[in-house]
Amino acid sequence: MNKNLQDRLQEELENLREQGLYNNIQTLESPQGAWVEIEGQEKLNFCSNNYLGLANHPEVVNAAQRAVEQYGVGPGAVRTIAGTMELHRELEKKLAEFKKAEATITFQSGFNANLAVIPAIMNKQDIIISDELNHASIIDGCRLSGADIRIYQHADLDSLREQLEQAREDDPDKIMVVTDGVFSMDGDITPLPEIVDLAREFDAIVMVDDAHGEGVLGSHGRGIVDHFELHGQVDIEIGTFSKAFGTMGGCAAGSKTLIEYLEQQARPFLFSSAVTPADVAATIKAVEILQQDDELVQKLWNNKEIFQEKMKQAGFDVGKTVTPITPVMIGDAKTAQKFSARLMEEGIFATSIGFPTVPRGKARIRVMLSATHSQDDLEFALDKFKKIGRELELIE
Repeated sequence: MNKNLQDRLQEELENLREQGLYNNIQTLESPQGAWVEIEGQEKLNFCSNNYLGLANHPEVVNAAQRAVEQYGVGPGAVRTIAGTMELHRELEKKLAEFKKAEATITFQSGFNANLAVIPAIMNKQDIIISDELNHASIIDGCRLSGADIRIYQHADLDSLREQLEQAREDDPDKIMVVTDGVFSMDGDITPLPEIVDLAREFDAIVMVDDAHGEGVLGSHGRGIVDHFELHGQVDIEIGTFSKAFGTMGGCAAGSKTLIEYLEQQARPFLFSSAVTPADVAATIKAVEILQQDDELVQKLWNNKEIFQEKMKQAGFDVGKTVTPITPVMIGDAKTAQKFSARLMEEGIFATSIGFPTVPRGKARIRVMLSATHSQDDLEFALDKFKKIGRELELIE
């Protein structure tokens, strides 16, 4: 390796360690669940996006196994050549029914879905207006499009209106407003009905990334569009299967015309191999489970209410969350890392989050609750959080 590059990279790594921003990546030795095994020890899992426990659900696992037996391991090609199997079409049909959309298209991941859709729809003659706290995949998709990117203050409708007014004056070919549905670091929800109204006023496209809303918000976990009863009013809805569905892949939902266009122009669909049969079959089963009843969704929200209320009673700041995402605000990145390390020693796997994922001075422990957590699990965690919070003088 080039020595100059080696030295520069080493220096950057040391800077990350010094600032408390170096990611200590843990290796799991067990399936995802309420508890996981790390270095031979059982730890309460407060890190996973596996909201409903479907990543290790026996019906989902069995569906994946049967698909491998019937279709093999890999798709063998991109979707437009020989990679589209009947499983892909079945999933896309079931997803459209589940989300009450005209049609859907699936991708290799939620990240890829944003990289696929935004550059396919927007170009250098267009303006994209993006929430300042949008996910990295939205940011990267906007950059790839070549469009003029403008930022509005987080969930601030006045700021959005100002940007829309200026954009309309600049007379681009198209204007798109893009936002996360649920913001993954804070757990708050975008004011989607008001965004839709503003976009309609200024003839702008609305795109929402519902990665943390699917399986969580709406009837049976149908997502943010269902939560606000906005079916048919949001132009593009992006989703991922790697969170509440417990599998792997991503999707876009919208009109039949939109989906047909994306099949012709979305580059990850055109140039990257299709999702594996096992993942597709597992996702189909996850959707079927959610369609049947919403018991898991209700259990998730029950756990959310119990844990967050007791954390606030203990004196912790859980920010402005209104979802199961629970940011335990620490502030200083080094203190947050120390808190996370102590939690691990006490049997809880909960990582610290710092810059650049969140702004400087707003480091936190992000607790990801699951329907698989029992009441005993929550009480165990609460006791440990209070113990360490007192040790570090974060609560009385």
